Amino acid sequence: MKEVASLIANSKHCVALTGAGISTESGIPDFRSKDGLWSRYEPEEYAYIGSFLRNPAKVWKMLTEMIESMKNVKPNPAHYALAELEKLGYVKAVITQNIDELHTRAGSKNVIEFHGNFSRLTCMNCGREYSINEVEIKEVPRCKCNGVLKPNIVFFGESIPRKALIKAFDVAKKCDVMLVIGTSCAVYPANELPLVAKMNGAKIVEINREESEIADIADYKLRGNVREILPALVKEIKNLD
Repeated sequence: MKEVASLIANSKHCVALTGAGISTESGIPDFRSKDGLWSRYEPEEYAYIGSFLRNPAKVWKMLTEMIESMKNVKPNPAHYALAELEKLGYVKAVITQNIDELHTRAGSKNVIEFHGNFSRLTCMNCGREYSINEVEIKEVPRCKCNGVLKPNIVFFGESIPRKALIKAFDVAKKCDVMLVIGTSCAVYPANELPLVAKMNGAKIVEINREESEIADIADYKLRGNVREILPALVKEIKNLD
């Protein structure tokens, strides 16, 4: 912990890559966990863009449950710790695979939402955008033109938003330290980001309960609860001053 704190404190461009494991601490279940969405909804049937286009009513059943699961959640100490590290000038960007906006709500300013977020919906017919708060979530939410509304999240089979993709890989190339937090690093292309960082000379710090797919390239591994580890890191860094 002390070595990682020193590493972050002496870095010039530290970035964080976060996954579901940071948001499970706020009460949002991991899709792949025992009781997660994928235990009830087969990903091939519900998580691909082709499935949504063929049968939006079927997929909106799952999406409605996802929205409900995120409705009353709040950032946890891990989110606030990353926001504080940014405020202190250490963390330059947070690349998140999560779609819950908890990093932004915790106070992080430079957040790259790799897979989009649930706050806005787009009409598949005319392209009009809506805030999720102005739309009645029922069987299939529809636009004023009667087109089907789709949340601004990335389904399997869809491309990562170009702006987020370019920015994420740019900061991965520039960083000298990457904190890989609460992610299994099993989903492409987000799982390429630590490899890009490593190839460009960055130190990789894996913070997770279990080993992820990038454990072999991690320079440091902090095992345990992220909501405890990240605030402890902040405290260690402050003690260095």
